[in-house]
Amino acid sequence: MTFLELVKSRYSVRSYNPDKEVEQEKLDYILECARLAPSAVNLQPWNFYVIRDPGVREKINSCYKREWILDAPLVVVITALHDKSWKRSYDGKDHADIDVAIAAEHICLAAAEQGIGSCWVCNFQADTCAEVLGLPENEEAVVMIPLGYERDHTVKEKNRRTAEEVIRIV
Repeated sequence: MTFLELVKSRYSVRSYNPDKEVEQEKLDYILECARLAPSAVNLQPWNFYVIRDPGVREKINSCYKREWILDAPLVVVITALHDKSWKRSYDGKDHADIDVAIAAEHICLAAAEQGIGSCWVCNFQADTCAEVLGLPENEEAVVMIPLGYERDHTVKEKNRRTAEEVIRIV
């Protein structure tokens, strides 16, 4: 599969088969892809919390109240370490969120390559998630990514703006 084919095939899954676990070797592969993601000045200001325990997943659900997420056999929460991230010198722009976003997309694409569904979730109560995970003050929960096999695979049509609408040659 080419990279373009992989990108075209990946979409957000919101219907997981709760009876089919993600194999450890596939999870290891996905996490290794994330670990190797680039970051500003190679500071790698992130942690990856793999939540398999049903009790902890239930608590995580309290910060994102969507029932479908409970069907995913695991959720990866990626946190940003703001005390370790690169800040742009002239305006102080913190690149932690950008670095986490790159790693998160590595997870989603690696999962798709392995036949595992994923979904970016950013619309959650980060403070509640931090409480559940016991995060220190310098660590912020940025994205949750449920991972699992899709319950009923359906081909999703990509709805994207055209190249002419988004590409500017200057």
